[in-house]
Amino acid sequence: MRFERREHRPLALVIATPILAIVVALAISGVLIAIAGAPVLEAYWRILKGAFGSRLSVTETLTRATPLMLTGLAAAVAFRARLWNIGAEGQLYLGAIVVAATSSHLLGGLPPIVQIPALLVLGAIAGMVLLLVPLWLRLRFSVDEVVTTLLLNFVAVLFVSMLIDTVLKDPAAFGWPQSQSVADGAMLPKLLSRSRLHLGLAIAVVLAFLLHFVQSRTVFGLKSRAAGLNPQAAVFAGVPLGRTLVGVACISGGLAGLAGAVEVMGVKGYVTTDLSPGYGYSGIVVAMLANLHPLGVVLAALFTATMFVGADGMSRSMGIPSYIADLTVALSLLTMLVALFFTQYRIRR
Repeated sequence: MRFERREHRPLALVIATPILAIVVALAISGVLIAIAGAPVLEAYWRILKGAFGSRLSVTETLTRATPLMLTGLAAAVAFRARLWNIGAEGQLYLGAIVVAATSSHLLGGLPPIVQIPALLVLGAIAGMVLLLVPLWLRLRFSVDEVVTTLLLNFVAVLFVSMLIDTVLKDPAAFGWPQSQSVADGAMLPKLLSRSRLHLGLAIAVVLAFLLHFVQSRTVFGLKSRAAGLNPQAAVFAGVPLGRTLVGVACISGGLAGLAGAVEVMGVKGYVTTDLSPGYGYSGIVVAMLANLHPLGVVLAALFTATMFVGADGMSRSMGIPSYIADLTVALSLLTMLVALFFTQYRIRR
């Protein structure tokens, strides 16, 4: 028995791979739910009901999916070019704190039509800068960006924690560590009244389609894919590897920083150290479930948000720990990695 690389991957196989991975992950999670003494089908029905059973639950699921789409896109565009950006969490926090600082100190008096786009751009730029530092270390000194981007997550979160405990601390928060609130004119418009669903969802979906167009229909997209498939061959063919990776880093870091800006301007209104329940790390799972495809990221983010939101409802109604959602998402990643291997290789006797 040996593994032989496939010369061509059928479209049906590529589409079926993430679906099969999720089904297998749900089956394994179902065994653990059964061990916990709960009916498996009812548990999964409660998850769906908790995520889509009412107007409130639907809007909460979509709200939770919004930052996951942006961080998933950030990971997908970077990984496709073999730029291993594990730092979306730190880039998210830096984008969020830049938005809070500039809104409360610099741009608070501007009209919303000017202030909102300016803050979104500033949040994206903050994420870009944080990713360009590890990329420079890689290009200049061959430092592994997996390590540097991962460690910069802790640096960024601690930096944000310092700011909200000192110069950006809200004096009206009664000692609670949070930043000053963004101006009312900087909050993103709501898509539905009496809900937290905001314009950030539309922004994330539009960016997914735009990124798909860039990767599939532009010269830059071709260069970035070539850099990911074979960097040496890409350089031999005339692709400016360094310049291409800088462009990829700007897009990836910008999307992660934008996720922080959108979360502050759309949901929270201020920054705390628990702003993100791991959106940056979950974005990696979303990107892998989507097979690094921008449009697939939208669906993968919806699945992940469904598990997180629905598991809370299941936990309250059935007494099952809500950590089953984290377990299912983690299992989905593992099964997806195995499935991706078999989309690239076949077994030969």
